[in-house]
Amino acid sequence: MYAIIETGGKQYRAEPQSLLQIESLEGDVGTTIEFDSVRFVQTDQAPIVGTPTIPQAVVKGEIVRHARTRSITVFKKKRRKGYRRTRGHRQGFTQVRITEIVTP
Repeated sequence: MYAIIETGGKQYRAEPQSLLQIESLEGDVGTTIEFDSVRFVQTDQAPIVGTPTIPQAVVKGEIVRHARTRSITVFKKKRRKGYRRTRGHRQGFTQVRITEIVTP
């Protein structure tokens, strides 16, 4: 059984006991969170497709940690003008362990 959920403007495939690295969420480590924007659920019998979401379907998870990704380098340059700028960026994320998928 798995579900497709939407959070942070992106869609993720969630299976029980899987780890998801999603956009930063509020909450402390160990807090239980619920994703109610469930787009699709594949059960043992038949798939359930939302229009656009499935009412009363919830995916529950637990926050494992908050961290930041590897650094990327942002480099800007205009040729023959002496313009060069270098910056770095690290995106924050929340790691969530999916505990349960509840279907209607």
